[in-house]
Amino acid sequence: MIVLAQAVLYGTPLLYAALGELLAERSGVLNLGVEGMMLFGAAIGFWITQRVEGSTPVVLFLAVVASAIAGAAMAAIHAFLVITLRANQIVSGLALTIFAGGLGLSAYVGTELGLADLPATHQFRDLDVLGLGDLPLVGPIVFDQSALVYASWGLTLLVALYLGRTRWGLNVRAVGEAPASADVMGINVTLYRYVHVLVGGAFAGVAGACYSLSITAGWTSGDTLVGGAGWIAIALVIFAFWRAELCLAGAYLFGALSALPFALQARDVEVAPEFLYALPYVMTIVVLVLVSTGLAKRRLGAPAALGVPYVREER
Repeated sequence: MIVLAQAVLYGTPLLYAALGELLAERSGVLNLGVEGMMLFGAAIGFWITQRVEGSTPVVLFLAVVASAIAGAAMAAIHAFLVITLRANQIVSGLALTIFAGGLGLSAYVGTELGLADLPATHQFRDLDVLGLGDLPLVGPIVFDQSALVYASWGLTLLVALYLGRTRWGLNVRAVGEAPASADVMGINVTLYRYVHVLVGGAFAGVAGACYSLSITAGWTSGDTLVGGAGWIAIALVIFAFWRAELCLAGAYLFGALSALPFALQARDVEVAPEFLYALPYVMTIVVLVLVSTGLAKRRLGAPAALGVPYVREER
């Protein structure tokens, strides 16, 4: 049960980042800058907890909002490059990861503000909903999680309903599948892509805040804080067949792989730690290899126009 509860904890940032990537990809934009957005969101969120005075719930709420804005700001750069300037989406995403990542903007902000030397004054705690956290089996998993976890469940439901049951969701799917046809139908392709890339960046920023405000509750320079979770989230979208509800299941699977080393160490099980720490990334590589062909992408349901800039024809 401890492993399952930890799987939810470590899977939550993956879920936020994957939902954001899902929205961007459904609109036809591939965002490989998730890792950088997460790191920048983590830095800004932790900084807010040091600068804002007030009760812990208020401070944490403002920190999460700031992290979302930080992630959206980074996503705006990517959106401008790939939607307005029609730059290569892979190159733009990789450049953004370098710019905002562990050796870029987030590291600069963390160093200049001295975040690594500051203690975590506010952090998310488990809520023990209705005092049911001690129930056998389901208690630690369902009723003894932080507000970030419960919010992620609600957002997963909203994203699933949005994409599958609303007119706007159907429009965004049309933009990702056949932008020219969507344009003929009067759908503003550029607007839809901008909005969903920005919202996706906001989700990535919140995913970063999960680390600096909950899992580790602090700031460390470099890529060690997030540890490649952004890349796992990108693969997770493919693993989930571009469906929100499957993103949740996949996030917890990868979360369990991340939590497994700590659970085995606590039980004095002797397994090479390097092997255990590599498990989530091995799984990521396997997923990417399995779906690397165009035929696999079509069968799994990848948006047909994913990664393809849209150029409106003159009529």
